[in-house]
Amino acid sequence: MQHLSGSVVQRTPGSTTGVLGTTAPDAVFFQRCTWCGTAVYHRVLCPACRGSDLRTERSEGLGAVRHSTVVNRNTPSARNVSLVEMAEGFVLRGRVMGPLMGIQCGDRVRLSMAKDPVRGEPVFQLTDDPYRAWT
Repeated sequence: MQHLSGSVVQRTPGSTTGVLGTTAPDAVFFQRCTWCGTAVYHRVLCPACRGSDLRTERSEGLGAVRHSTVVNRNTPSARNVSLVEMAEGFVLRGRVMGPLMGIQCGDRVRLSMAKDPVRGEPVFQLTDDPYRAWT
């Protein structure tokens, strides 16, 4: 059994890696399995084929909200927590800027900042082109 410590080895994008690290201030990096092509976010093994040969890629930053909820616990003010499905096919948790109750499933979002300064989650903003097909 392998245990990860607090120190994480940083690797360059494009190399095979099981642990991700970002150096760009406004980018999200994900992994793609070289065996089956499944896109995953921060995994050691591919959930589809259990392969360990994962290639790091940079996301374009476009996605759609799949679930959104308002959280009032352990925070001085209410904030939203959303699951965002990125155009590349992986899902990640982040925060969408906008009216708390106005964020709906299916809303298109674009990456604004790679990490929230307080929570360390990606921050997205709503776009004006809902329901447009991925190009």
